[in-house]
Amino acid sequence: MIKSYLITDPSFYQPSVKSFSNYLQTVYQKHHVDFACFRDKKNQNIKELAYAFLKLSSDKKTLINGDVDLAYKLGFFGVHLRSDQFDKISEAKSKDLFTIISTHTKEEVRKADSLGVDAITYSPIFETPNKGKPKGIEELKEIVLGSKLKVFALGGIISNKEIAKCIESKAYGFASIRYFN
Repeated sequence: MIKSYLITDPSFYQPSVKSFSNYLQTVYQKHHVDFACFRDKKNQNIKELAYAFLKLSSDKKTLINGDVDLAYKLGFFGVHLRSDQFDKISEAKSKDLFTIISTHTKEEVRKADSLGVDAITYSPIFETPNKGKPKGIEELKEIVLGSKLKVFALGGIISNKEIAKCIESKAYGFASIRYFN
């Protein structure tokens, strides 16, 4: 069964813990979520929101975006590194964090594989605002077949139609912001 991976985005909630908690509860009532990543590049009260995220996501594999130290200190399952953070992989692995890194090229996938990450996101698979030309399902299939990593398809996954194509590709999972909202 394909794994589902929620990535939060502050455009779907207000910066208060109450608003964020309500948002998460609604998402978790509507959708099955295996992995959940706290990603918030806007708000100042990150630690407060991260604690709320952990509390409400205790039955999920929780990740935080980009911050190895905070992931470790707060007890997250792992960290989701940006594609400019390959230098943080060894630090994350040394702290025994499940490590996902964002990739956008075959070269980045090979690099991630050689550095020992646990999983990657590969994107954008489908049309996504401001993310460039989609890679498409055929390229996703090549990545899945050519790597021993867990591959999460990312980008433009907004309905069950895209998820079905991800299943067809044999991807480990799909990651999305908009699908869950």
